[in-house]
Amino acid sequence: MVFLGFLLVAAAITVGAGVVMDNTGPADLVVFGQAVPGLESEWQVFLSGAAVSLVFLVGMTLAYTGAARRIRNRRDLRDLREEHEESLTTLEMEKRRLERELARVRQNASPRNAAPREPAVQGARVAGRGSGARSQPAATSPFFDRTE
Repeated sequence: MVFLGFLLVAAAITVGAGVVMDNTGPADLVVFGQAVPGLESEWQVFLSGAAVSLVFLVGMTLAYTGAARRIRNRRDLRDLREEHEESLTTLEMEKRRLERELARVRQNASPRNAAPREPAVQGARVAGRGSGARSQPAATSPFFDRTE
Protein backbone atom coordinates (compact mmCIF):
# COMPACT_ATOMS: atom_id res chain seq x y z
CA MET A 1 0.00 0.00 0.00
CA VAL A 2 2.87 2.35 0.80
CA PHE A 3 4.51 1.46 -2.50
CA LEU A 4 1.28 2.12 -4.41
CA GLY A 5 0.92 5.47 -2.67
CA PHE A 6 4.47 6.50 -3.55
CA LEU A 7 3.91 5.31 -7.11
CA LEU A 8 0.81 7.50 -7.48
CA VAL A 9 2.64 10.49 -5.96
CA ALA A 10 5.54 10.02 -8.36
CA ALA A 11 3.15 9.74 -11.32
CA ALA A 12 1.31 12.91 -10.29
CA ILE A 13 4.56 14.83 -9.86
CA THR A 14 5.84 13.64 -13.22
CA VAL A 15 2.64 14.56 -15.07
CA GLY A 16 2.46 17.93 -13.30
CA ALA A 17 6.08 18.72 -14.14
CA GLY A 18 5.50 17.71 -17.77
CA VAL A 19 2.49 19.99 -18.03
CA VAL A 20 4.27 22.96 -16.49
CA MET A 21 7.42 22.59 -18.59
CA ASP A 22 5.76 22.09 -21.96
CA ASN A 23 2.89 24.62 -21.86
CA THR A 24 3.67 28.06 -23.20
CA GLY A 25 0.21 29.16 -24.32
CA PRO A 26 -2.58 29.97 -21.89
CA ALA A 27 -4.94 27.24 -23.17
CA ASP A 28 -2.67 24.80 -24.91
CA LEU A 29 -2.01 21.62 -22.92
CA VAL A 30 1.10 19.70 -23.93
CA VAL A 31 2.31 16.69 -21.93
CA PHE A 32 5.74 15.21 -22.74
CA GLY A 33 5.83 16.90 -26.13
CA GLN A 34 2.36 15.74 -27.21
CA ALA A 35 -0.69 18.02 -27.39
CA VAL A 36 -3.61 16.73 -25.34
CA PRO A 37 -6.74 16.66 -27.55
CA GLY A 38 -9.98 18.11 -26.21
CA LEU A 39 -8.36 20.62 -23.86
CA GLU A 40 -8.62 23.95 -25.59
CA SER A 41 -9.76 26.44 -22.97
CA GLU A 42 -8.24 27.59 -19.71
CA TRP A 43 -10.89 26.00 -17.48
CA GLN A 44 -10.21 22.59 -19.06
CA VAL A 45 -6.52 22.97 -18.31
CA PHE A 46 -7.37 24.02 -14.77
CA LEU A 47 -9.61 20.96 -14.27
CA SER A 48 -6.87 18.66 -15.57
CA GLY A 49 -4.51 20.23 -13.00
CA ALA A 50 -7.11 19.63 -10.30
CA ALA A 51 -7.36 15.98 -11.37
CA VAL A 52 -3.57 15.64 -11.13
CA SER A 53 -3.72 17.21 -7.66
CA LEU A 54 -6.43 14.77 -6.63
CA VAL A 55 -4.30 11.84 -7.79
CA PHE A 56 -1.39 13.30 -5.78
CA LEU A 57 -3.53 13.58 -2.63
CA VAL A 58 -4.88 10.03 -3.00
CA GLY A 59 -1.32 8.75 -3.37
CA MET A 60 -0.15 10.64 -0.27
CA THR A 61 -3.14 9.36 1.70
CA LEU A 62 -2.42 5.77 0.69
CA ALA A 63 1.24 6.14 1.62
CA TYR A 64 0.41 7.66 5.01
CA THR A 65 -2.28 5.08 5.80
CA GLY A 66 -0.01 2.19 4.82
CA ALA A 67 2.87 3.50 6.93
CA ALA A 68 0.59 4.07 9.94
CA ARG A 69 -0.83 0.55 9.63
CA ARG A 70 2.65 -0.94 9.40
CA ILE A 71 3.80 0.93 12.51
CA ARG A 72 0.66 -0.14 14.42
CA ASN A 73 1.14 -3.80 13.40
CA ARG A 74 4.78 -3.75 14.51
CA ARG A 75 3.82 -2.24 17.86
CA ASP A 76 1.08 -4.84 18.37
CA LEU A 77 3.46 -7.68 17.51
CA ARG A 78 6.06 -6.32 19.92
CA ASP A 79 3.45 -6.12 22.69
CA LEU A 80 2.30 -9.67 21.98
CA ARG A 81 5.91 -10.93 22.09
CA GLU A 82 6.46 -9.24 25.45
CA GLU A 83 3.22 -10.67 26.82
CA HIS A 84 4.20 -14.12 25.58
CA GLU A 85 7.61 -13.87 27.25
CA GLU A 86 5.98 -12.78 30.52
CA SER A 87 3.56 -15.71 30.44
CA LEU A 88 6.43 -18.12 29.72
CA THR A 89 8.37 -16.72 32.67
CA THR A 90 5.33 -17.08 34.91
CA LEU A 91 4.79 -20.66 33.77
CA GLU A 92 8.45 -21.54 34.33
CA MET A 93 8.31 -20.10 37.86
CA GLU A 94 5.13 -22.08 38.58
CA LYS A 95 6.78 -25.22 37.23
CA ARG A 96 9.82 -24.74 39.49
CA ARG A 97 7.57 -24.13 42.50
CA LEU A 98 5.60 -27.29 41.78
CA GLU A 99 8.81 -29.30 41.28
CA ARG A 100 10.10 -28.09 44.68
CA GLU A 101 6.79 -28.95 46.30
CA LEU A 102 6.84 -32.40 44.72
CA ALA A 103 10.40 -32.98 45.86
CA ARG A 104 9.46 -31.89 49.40
CA VAL A 105 6.44 -34.23 49.45
CA ARG A 106 8.54 -37.11 48.16
CA GLN A 107 11.19 -36.43 50.81
CA ASN A 108 8.62 -36.40 53.63
CA ALA A 109 6.98 -39.63 52.46
CA SER A 110 8.65 -42.66 54.00
CA PRO A 111 8.39 -46.16 52.53
CA ARG A 112 7.65 -47.74 55.93
CA ASN A 113 4.68 -45.46 56.53
CA ALA A 114 2.05 -47.13 54.35
CA ALA A 115 -0.90 -45.14 55.67
CA PRO A 116 -1.78 -42.23 53.40
CA ARG A 117 -1.27 -38.80 54.90
CA GLU A 118 -4.25 -36.52 55.34
CA PRO A 119 -3.85 -32.89 54.34
CA ALA A 120 -3.94 -30.32 57.16
CA VAL A 121 -7.17 -28.84 55.77
CA GLN A 122 -9.20 -31.98 56.54
CA GLY A 123 -9.27 -31.43 60.27
CA ALA A 124 -10.72 -27.92 59.97
CA ARG A 125 -14.42 -27.47 60.50
CA VAL A 126 -16.47 -26.12 57.61
CA ALA A 127 -18.08 -22.74 58.27
CA GLY A 128 -21.85 -22.90 58.48
CA ARG A 129 -21.98 -26.47 59.84
CA GLY A 130 -22.85 -27.21 63.41
CA SER A 131 -20.25 -28.19 65.98
CA GLY A 132 -21.35 -31.81 65.77
CA ALA A 133 -20.41 -32.21 62.09
CA ARG A 134 -17.75 -34.78 61.37
CA SER A 135 -15.11 -34.19 58.71
CA GLN A 136 -14.92 -36.63 55.83
CA PRO A 137 -11.48 -38.04 54.87
CA ALA A 138 -10.35 -36.63 51.51
CA ALA A 139 -9.36 -38.90 48.67
CA THR A 140 -5.59 -39.14 48.35
CA SER A 141 -3.84 -38.86 45.04
CA PRO A 142 -1.72 -41.79 43.87
CA PHE A 143 0.68 -39.18 42.46
CA PHE A 144 1.90 -38.15 45.92
CA ASP A 145 2.02 -41.71 47.27
CA ARG A 146 4.81 -42.81 44.94
CA THR A 147 8.15 -43.73 46.47
CA GLU A 148 10.16 -43.48 43.29
